[in-house]
Amino acid sequence: MKTTNPADFQHACTVLSSPALIRLITEIDDNGPIPVRQTARILADLPVDDLRQATDMARAGDLVSVRPGAGLSLTTAGEELADVYDTLARWARRHAYPAPVSDFTGRIRHTLALLATAPVATGERGVTTRTDVLLPSAEAARDLARPHDLLQQWLEANPQLAGSAEQSELAA
Repeated sequence: MKTTNPADFQHACTVLSSPALIRLITEIDDNGPIPVRQTARILADLPVDDLRQATDMARAGDLVSVRPGAGLSLTTAGEELADVYDTLARWARRHAYPAPVSDFTGRIRHTLALLATAPVATGERGVTTRTDVLLPSAEAARDLARPHDLLQQWLEANPQLAGSAEQSELAA
């Protein structure tokens, strides 16, 4: 099994934390396909440019496809990403992260930021995180291993979305 290097993992966390991408993927997961011309109306609280960029990224990353007569639908990779997002949000809700009251997108974004800055490692004594990152509890640190591992597995199976940090820097 190929392991995603830390720089690529951090870059992927940044890419996947786009509020528009989170909303697009979870909206389709929760409510089914979105007619292409209705995307901006259905996700009206998102800036049109952000939504367009998220849609382009999702199409290029093979997360969504356009089915004639149905609109934007999730691919297998998109369905699996929706599961990763759900796992991240459940972890955050269970551990009141980043705060006892947070919205779904915020929970996902903060947990991805945490994973990007606090690599989780499994050792003989269990799960550890960097000591300079504050987590709600030792239990939260241990429980973070599951979302981390699920994200890691998804990235290994779907490297096309995040690409590598080096490639993104070269393209900029």
